Amino acid sequence: MSESRTGTRPNTQPPHSKYSPAGALGLLFRAVSKAHRTYGVEWWIMIAGIVIVLFVAYCALLPQTIAPFSPNDQSAGPQLAPPSAAHLFGTDNLNRDVFSRVIWGSRTILGVAFAAALVSSLIGIPLGLISGYIGGAIDRVLSLIMDSVYAFPGLILAIAFAAMLGPGVVNITLAVAVIYIPTYFRLVRGQTLQLKEQLYVEAARSIGAKRGTILFRYIFPNIVATVVVVFSLNIADAITTEAALSYIGLGLPAGIPDWGMDLSMGKSFLPSGVWWMITFPGLMIMLLALGFTMLGEGLAEILNPRLLEK
Repeated sequence: MSESRTGTRPNTQPPHSKYSPAGALGLLFRAVSKAHRTYGVEWWIMIAGIVIVLFVAYCALLPQTIAPFSPNDQSAGPQLAPPSAAHLFGTDNLNRDVFSRVIWGSRTILGVAFAAALVSSLIGIPLGLISGYIGGAIDRVLSLIMDSVYAFPGLILAIAFAAMLGPGVVNITLAVAVIYIPTYFRLVRGQTLQLKEQLYVEAARSIGAKRGTILFRYIFPNIVATVVVVFSLNIADAITTEAALSYIGLGLPAGIPDWGMDLSMGKSFLPSGVWWMITFPGLMIMLLALGFTMLGEGLAEILNPRLLEK
């Protein structure tokens, strides 16, 4: 009787009905279906890129769970053995397992590419914000420097810095990072020039907001979406750049497994019919670069507000 007077209903659902794997799976399926209807094929392009990137990231973080041998183990098998059940990708001229070297090499190339894109963004984004917002002599000087670097061929510039700094993980990361700083600078500066004239920025300026507050609280949040897209695309380009530097001998020391270095070693054995030494590292370079490219292209379409107007 007390329940009828207060208007409350007894809880007739069993406790276990609050959560179930089937219900969670149903929610996930509905969310994916809704995203597919909203964004179309761009959604699946992004998902495919995420799957590829996550797979390589797993190989980079936990290579010992996949690779059966150490990447520098010279007693893994017979010399120049073709792919087989014992050695999925065959062995190289030093009796090392190619599959293990490919798995361990993902840590090197992914780490260098991600670090290079991160360093270039941390330098290029603040410079672009300052240059676009302040203007004047600072803008002219920074724009001249960045345009000069941007006009120089990126790979040749990376080769010059790599030759100057010498081999090493840090050095190769800096050599690759330098060529992408102007990309972030030009992008952020151009958008800052447009956003600083908006009414909400004028309002923040009129109430006495400091420059740093305006830049990083009002302008930068409106640039983040574009920066994320460029960041993923820069990683894809940095992967091929790092592999190219290692291929010509300006990358990492010989003891570190690297796909570009394996390509360089395997090219001399290709005329003898040893195709697996360059095929599998080359395919992994293409796959990882493709994954980040698909991720960037999918994000570019999804984060574009005009896409929702279709």
